[in-house]
Amino acid sequence: MNRFATSILAAIAAIASMAQSRADIIVSYNFTVPGVSGGTRTKQMSMLANSAECKFFNEISLWNDSLAATPQGKAKLNEIIRASCLVKDPEGYEYWDLTKGPVKNVYTYVFNNMAAGTITHYDKWGDELMFYTEPADEMQWSLSPDSTLSVLGYECLLAESDYHGRHWKAWFTTDLPLPFGPWKLRGLPGLILKAEADGGFSLAATGLQNTARIISSMYSKDDYKKTERKKAQANHEYFENNKEAILKANNGGVGKITYTDDAGNEIPAPIYDARKHSLEPDYKEKK
Repeated sequence: MNRFATSILAAIAAIASMAQSRADIIVSYNFTVPGVSGGTRTKQMSMLANSAECKFFNEISLWNDSLAATPQGKAKLNEIIRASCLVKDPEGYEYWDLTKGPVKNVYTYVFNNMAAGTITHYDKWGDELMFYTEPADEMQWSLSPDSTLSVLGYECLLAESDYHGRHWKAWFTTDLPLPFGPWKLRGLPGLILKAEADGGFSLAATGLQNTARIISSMYSKDDYKKTERKKAQANHEYFENNKEAILKANNGGVGKITYTDDAGNEIPAPIYDARKHSLEPDYKEKK
């Protein structure tokens, strides 16, 4: 192989290695949100980060998406789900119990890039996979250095910010000088280990460790349609409050969705209220 070809291959290899950098740390968080039907829901999330970028995601979802990205992997994933979730009752009838297997039910991925100054959010809003990119400088913090909290053994300082319709309190540690936090939170001189927003939203670190894992890019990007943040939120609200009508429209007028309480009694469909259930309710503000 001549020198020119060798140089080209070396350049390609260098570009490929730069495209996916390694994390310095991985943090696990409990992400708690108000449930539309009452109570709260908690999701287990992870964040891979270095000084330049971070990725917020759910581990089971990442595992599903990494397998589903290739035909061979998708076949293997289907095999695993079938073996885990297809069960038989005592009378021999088969049915699916999706709580038994590693099934994807969290669609959130947030990529935060310091050099580009952007946040890119992939998710499922309503029944559509979509993504949007927004400036990363919209969160402006005020520090309260006299207010401290210990999280995972780290002394954390308090900062506050109004962001997209909610008031946030975040506790960060300068012992870990990374400018990121869970979800979209960023811009402080240390890693955010705990955050709370009005309305019962919270993100609390449950563990962290050093890692050399790759901060992989989004799998199956072409499956996601580009949108705008407020449009995605509005689309989700419409879907949540019109599920039965959408079902009927897609099935020739046939379809019914029922909701029951703990005693099995049928109850009215829950109402999705942006002020109660959306992390970013500013999409409801009057223009």
